[in-house]
Amino acid sequence: MDKKVCILTGANAGIGKAAAELLGLNGFHVIMVCRDKKRGEDALTKIKQSNPSISLELMIADMGNMESVKKLSEEFRKKYTVLDVLIHNAAIFNVTQKNAVHTAEGIETVWATNHLGPVLLTSLLLDNLKQSDNGRVITISSKGLLAKPLLKVDLKDPEYKSKKFNIVNAYYQSKLAQMIYTNWLSKKLKDSSVTSNCIRVPAVQIDVSRHPELSSFMKWVYSQKSKNSITPQEMAKTYLFLAQESNLSKITGEYFTEKNRVVDQGKYTKDNETIKKVMELTNSYLEKYGVL
Repeated sequence: MDKKVCILTGANAGIGKAAAELLGLNGFHVIMVCRDKKRGEDALTKIKQSNPSISLELMIADMGNMESVKKLSEEFRKKYTVLDVLIHNAAIFNVTQKNAVHTAEGIETVWATNHLGPVLLTSLLLDNLKQSDNGRVITISSKGLLAKPLLKVDLKDPEYKSKKFNIVNAYYQSKLAQMIYTNWLSKKLKDSSVTSNCIRVPAVQIDVSRHPELSSFMKWVYSQKSKNSITPQEMAKTYLFLAQESNLSKITGEYFTEKNRVVDQGKYTKDNETIKKVMELTNSYLEKYGVL
């Protein structure tokens, strides 16, 4: 294939859908990874209606299910040798969730989907990324972490087995873990052509019609919040920037804002001992897949 190949998870709505369209319009062949087949097909069809020649493809996977992630990697490798860009956009953050929910494999869903799935998929496709002239792994974190300066990854209980579940802390813990993984991966691949960078996503407008479970009050809160939020289309521009900007070919282990600027991510996520411990924890979940 002449086009660069990009895998984009969580591509059926919001930033993911906007990024799939923008990347496709800029010459990428985009593999839209979605958990729900119908929503994925609907998103792909809608994008193609406006842009018939755009190069898109749908693959189905639940990023919280490790067997599903493994099957996704196998499906990809049957069709492709080279992977140029891998964007870990899929994430769970349901503000109405009060209690921990577990996957069929018995792992708390936020930890599994937002952190373990991306690490496993990257590991399984690392050889394909190395086949690219400049493979790029892009993880996603959140500007909301600025309001949680003392939060850390709970090395003993990341799944809230022995403490009360809190969806906000569970989400931000997973985003801290992704930042730590980004730094670990950048060091692991320092002698390769593959880079690893992270995006700090600020408040982004959401389509509340897609969330019927929200109370009237929460819908009002989101409507007010949206007044000061950027659109998914605006945020997608940073995804494109990190995916294709030639000046970033050797930039790795950095944290980018929606303005395409590198910002300090703080001491915690770059601390070598923290990185070691979090990745040992991560590996304890994924070791049966032979990764890391």
